[in-house]
Amino acid sequence: MNSKRTIDTTGATWLRAGTAGAGSSVEVAMLADGYVALRDGKNPDGPVLIFTPSEWAAFTAGVHDGEFDRP
Repeated sequence: MNSKRTIDTTGATWLRAGTAGAGSSVEVAMLADGYVALRDGKNPDGPVLIFTPSEWAAFTAGVHDGEFDRP
């Protein structure tokens, strides 16, 4: 995660990600310069995780490869 740069998410378009479990919601926003923001949709004023383009690419590659599948 990008801890060295402050990214402004004001005005970001937040989309509900995939099919979260019952009562869960993860929201994602595509930001300038390829950065990606994630937040808890039930707590939109809470903390936001910011990923660099390379971090996001590595994460999504892991998802596609089944790296995070439950046993």
